[in-house]
Amino acid sequence: MEDLIAGARIDVKEGKKNPADFALWKKCVGENADHILRWPSPWGEGFPGWHIECSAMSMKYLGETFDIHTGGEDNIFPHHESEIAQSEGATGKPFVRYWLHKRRIDMGTAKMSKSLGNVITLPAVIAQGFEPLDLRYYLLSVHYRTRLKFTWKGIEASRTSRRKITEWMEKVEEGSLRRGPSRGVRVPVHIERYSAAFSDALNRDLNTPAALAAVFDCMNATYREGVHAGEEMELLKAFIDCVQRTFGCFERDVSSIPREVELLLSDREAARKEGSYETADRIRRKIYAKGYEIRDTDTGPLLRKV
Repeated sequence: MEDLIAGARIDVKEGKKNPADFALWKKCVGENADHILRWPSPWGEGFPGWHIECSAMSMKYLGETFDIHTGGEDNIFPHHESEIAQSEGATGKPFVRYWLHKRRIDMGTAKMSKSLGNVITLPAVIAQGFEPLDLRYYLLSVHYRTRLKFTWKGIEASRTSRRKITEWMEKVEEGSLRRGPSRGVRVPVHIERYSAAFSDALNRDLNTPAALAAVFDCMNATYREGVHAGEEMELLKAFIDCVQRTFGCFERDVSSIPREVELLLSDREAARKEGSYETADRIRRKIYAKGYEIRDTDTGPLLRKV
């Protein structure tokens, strides 16, 4: 605090006794005279300071003490420290048990920042041919306490990895994963081992890279050894369901599929139901020419980019 420079973030205009003081209530006078938010108070018409807003909302919905508060590392000071000071000063109770602060994203040698004009938007990512879930996987592939150095090669590698896992999950769901040998020497897959490694990684300060490594290890083991139907397959499906619910990026992303491709797929299904298989095959080739392939399953056709 001794190194804090007065007015480094905002100009000192509020008659502060100390540069580190923050406003709990701001009056609608001077530069705030036309502020759209205004309420009557014992101190005059005004509005809450931006730190107290968060304390008020948190306490209303989560109580005076709650478990987890997240945010970017740039929120640590002054925002989160001010939240703690005012909340614990008001209640005399611990405000938050665990703080999780995400590190910044670096663009080359500089952080991603609006002020620097180097922000990459989601539409820009999609324009480069990536899906939103590719970006989610990319962000989860680095521990939240580690700065991600964003590169297009990095997100391309993430797309490849995500698709490998997604295709593996689809094969398990379809029942097309190779069955393990019924006779002879066979190394059991031990799904519980990978499931435990996945959970242990997340329990170690949300170590998402290690959790993804457990998924890859399980995938490679099932490809190498095959999976028996019955209990082993049920354990594998339960593990995959846990992974999907945890990461939320292994579903097929159909948001970017063009409308014309969706209509062709509908026409193909109609042709198949009518028994017009030559027409259905012709439509399949049209869909492939537009950059999409179809995989027929017991639950219906799966459509994805080639």
